[in-house]
Amino acid sequence: MKNFLAFIAAMGIIVTLGDAYCFSKMHKPGEATKGCILDGKLYPFGEIARTENCFRCSCSKDGMRCCSLFHAPVNYDKENCKTVFNKNSCDYDVVQISDPSKLCPIYSRVG
Repeated sequence: MKNFLAFIAAMGIIVTLGDAYCFSKMHKPGEATKGCILDGKLYPFGEIARTENCFRCSCSKDGMRCCSLFHAPVNYDKENCKTVFNKNSCDYDVVQISDPSKLCPIYSRVG
């Protein structure tokens, strides 16, 4: 049973990480001398665990590649609920329109 639970947890992590929204930004030769700029902020060369806007990035002299740390809810009660982005947790909360202090169930997400 422990092996089965470990397998399910591992598959959930793989599916989550494999479904992220990603983008690349290539630099012109000589453009990046101190790091990479994303949304007006300079990030150092190397791996960036989390940007201000919830992306995980890799910065090199050739360019920058980033993937989202969040997954947008797509299957929830859109009639009675709305999404609110939470920058602290880098995730979307789905709350009731009539009472934003109450969470709504989310049935699926996409990256």
